[in-house]
Amino acid sequence: MTMQRTVGVVLLALALSGMAACHPRGRTPRAAPAAQPDVDLARAMDLFHRGDFRRAQVILQRVSFELTPGTPELARVRYYMAESWFQAGDYVQAASDFRKVADEFSTTEYAPLALLRAGDANLRLWRRPELDPSYGETALAIYQELAGRFPDSDAAARARAHARRLENQFAEKTYKTGIFYLRRKAWDSAIIYFKDVIANYPTTERAPDALLRLVDSYRAIGYKQELRETCEHLRRFYPQATQLDRSCPAAADSSATPSTPSTP
Repeated sequence: MTMQRTVGVVLLALALSGMAACHPRGRTPRAAPAAQPDVDLARAMDLFHRGDFRRAQVILQRVSFELTPGTPELARVRYYMAESWFQAGDYVQAASDFRKVADEFSTTEYAPLALLRAGDANLRLWRRPELDPSYGETALAIYQELAGRFPDSDAAARARAHARRLENQFAEKTYKTGIFYLRRKAWDSAIIYFKDVIANYPTTERAPDALLRLVDSYRAIGYKQELRETCEHLRRFYPQATQLDRSCPAAADSSATPSTPSTP
């Protein structure tokens, strides 16, 4: 029994000495390297500009956690994270992240740029304009918001060009729907669509055409007062409209039926 106890004591002593050898006195564990957000950000931007968006995004994500809230560089980091999603083709995530940048960093130079790119991302998602207008409508609303919030920015100037193109597309689509009903003598339905063009897209090329077709619809169902008011509106705001004199003859009775209008 004494021999066993002696052997146990010896083994315990050897084990303790081995542990001491593995962990010498006075040696502390090696500290993790200090975070260097500036260095990491520079590296991420280099990768981004070289087209390596995935690796850039990984580094930007890490930097976003290293920076404290309110740090000026954080807006730049979050913007380029969203831009990396955009360049990688994930437009849904890009649109969401750009929106957050515009809202959370609204006083920075990245806010108008983020709104522009949020609109662009929604526009890229608008794959079937003839069927589902939702992404196109969202893009148009964002471009209009940008022009309203940051009217003097370069981003707003670019957004206005996109907005004009979208407005013309929507006006054309709505106008053609009105023509569809007009040709089938469904006057009430035609009036709804022509009014939609006039109310929502008054600066588009189709606005005066929609007013002219509205005149035709009112004349067909005998709405004399509406016809007269629409002609006055046309003469005041669109005096150069094609077929204006034929649809709204100045000296003729407003109830008179002019020659059949063309419906392009």
